[in-house]
Amino acid sequence: MISRRQLRIKVLQSLYAYYKTGREDMKRSEKELHLNIGKAYELYHYLLLLIIDVALYAESRIEIGRNKQIPTPQDLNPNTRFIENKLIEQLRNNEHLLRIVDQHKMNWANYPELIKEIYNRLIESEEYAAYMSSEERIYAEDKRLLTFMYTHIIFPSELLCSILEEQSIYWNDDLEFITSMIVKTFRKFKEEDGADKALMELYKNKEDEDYVVKLYRQSIIHRDEYVEYIKENTRNWDLDRIAFMDILIMQIAIAELVAFPSIPTKVTLNEYLEISKFYSTSKSNVFINGVLDKVVMQLKEGKKIVKAGRGLIGEND
Repeated sequence: MISRRQLRIKVLQSLYAYYKTGREDMKRSEKELHLNIGKAYELYHYLLLLIIDVALYAESRIEIGRNKQIPTPQDLNPNTRFIENKLIEQLRNNEHLLRIVDQHKMNWANYPELIKEIYNRLIESEEYAAYMSSEERIYAEDKRLLTFMYTHIIFPSELLCSILEEQSIYWNDDLEFITSMIVKTFRKFKEEDGADKALMELYKNKEDEDYVVKLYRQSIIHRDEYVEYIKENTRNWDLDRIAFMDILIMQIAIAELVAFPSIPTKVTLNEYLEISKFYSTSKSNVFINGVLDKVVMQLKEGKKIVKAGRGLIGEND
């Protein structure tokens, strides 16, 4: 589930904390890296649970209407299409989701205002009105409504961002990516799927799990060597005046360039330039690009970058 870009970001966040807190214990810091990655996976399940609670809130509103002293015809014969949404029902019974929710003791009980906000924004939307008035009950429409909810109501919620920030300093950075993973999860669901339907795994494969550990270790172990390359290619700059985050991004990029022969140089450079747009200054992208171009030339001349694998023929020329 966790993409390579997210893994790069997790390494960046963890290394920033490692250096800024003056820690010397790399093993302990590495455990916190895994905790950081695990929290993203926890958020994936936490947000899936949210839609179930919204549906439960919708059910409670229907019950309140039915129990009025003088109920209206609409109260007595409510439209139950949303609370009978087949995809929500599948999530309610999903063994994988229930296991993780129980393991981490997840619930939204302390945030009724969020549940209410999401529900109210949903029922005010044109998409909800069209869904509820449709005569055909098609599974694809059930999926489409939930996709709309996550991308247009849940993800943009400022209240949700505030709540997540209270619980984890990294969750707001993960929110957009996790939302996209939830939408991708919905696409894989079929109407006939049962409670044993698999949700996404934490890592796409063992290679990704090994990648993040190696990248983190290489970035720390060879820090002095990599920073020296940066110094040599910023001779007109006082290193103390270069943004710490810029140095850190370049340090990790160099670690990847050197330690992963199967990753194309252009992929590495493009990834860290994109990351710099969000995690450093407005001018960092151009600066980092210029410095890394020089570092790559130096590393290739010194045979420090040696790429091998499918699609990499000729890169070392």
